[in-house]
Amino acid sequence: MSEKKMFASDVEAADALHASYQKLTAEIGKAVVGQKETVELLLTAIFSRGHCLLVGVPGLAKTLLIRTLSEAMDLQFSRIQFTPDLMPSDIIGSETLDKERNLKFIKGPIFANIVLADEINRTPPKTQAALLQSMQEYSVTVGSNHFDLDKPFFVLATQNPIEQEGTYPLPEAQLDRFMLNVLLDYPSFEEELQVVKSTTTEQHVDIQKIISAEEILAFQDLVRRAVATDNVLEYAVQLVHKTRPGKPTAAAITNDYIDWGAGPRASQYLVIGAKCHALLNGKYAPDIEDVQAVAIPILRHRLVRNFKAEAEGLSIEDIIRKLL
Repeated sequence: MSEKKMFASDVEAADALHASYQKLTAEIGKAVVGQKETVELLLTAIFSRGHCLLVGVPGLAKTLLIRTLSEAMDLQFSRIQFTPDLMPSDIIGSETLDKERNLKFIKGPIFANIVLADEINRTPPKTQAALLQSMQEYSVTVGSNHFDLDKPFFVLATQNPIEQEGTYPLPEAQLDRFMLNVLLDYPSFEEELQVVKSTTTEQHVDIQKIISAEEILAFQDLVRRAVATDNVLEYAVQLVHKTRPGKPTAAAITNDYIDWGAGPRASQYLVIGAKCHALLNGKYAPDIEDVQAVAIPILRHRLVRNFKAEAEGLSIEDIIRKLL
């Protein structure tokens, strides 16, 4: 179903996206306590056709969050537990012989709308790379066969920030494929008390379907069509240029504390993210505040601190806030 048949105009579509966002956050809130900022960022990534890297210690309901999100959006959900012995074929699938001794492709768990790549840094780079083509091209290649993935398609990868023994850090090329890097923090006392009350009884929450795959695709097109003024575009690009040490446009703090800055994909994601943030919050066009709202999760994994920054305890978030 095309968007023209769904909505009479872009204004009507924008109002529908804002209303759907409010309903989605309310529905997800039935099962997931708190994490409002995380939910907003996940929805921003989905409606922007991006992928998300979620970093948090175990037990913070990452799997529950993404499963609830898939139920509310009526999307097929798949979870892959990454381990040191996981092979690429365990992700994308493999060819086998059927009864007539003909090659038949058995689809792997990557063939879903929302894929949770749990503890992605626990598997070797060869297997991590199996995700690259699917994330970038929304397709996989097995032998001489090419398979398109169903849309919408969204990869949420998780990492444990504490336990690093026996892990394989994600290469920069793969990190750059993730639109957002979201840090999941501990719940507040009141939120944790509510979690304990709701999870230590027989209480069961039914999640209602709020939005369809066709509507999601229509809203993704709407985000791309939203108009950003020249001053917003220039602000986003200037912000990225400030992160590149040794360049004429670099900020003083960048030359002092950054080894590597963000690439052009960061500028693209800042603009797309700002458009989506504006639409989700009831605006028809983004402003500079919308760029600032998504800047930290977009730039966090694209900047590399130098030894001086580490020695002085200056975090990437501190540097980005000074640049803003």
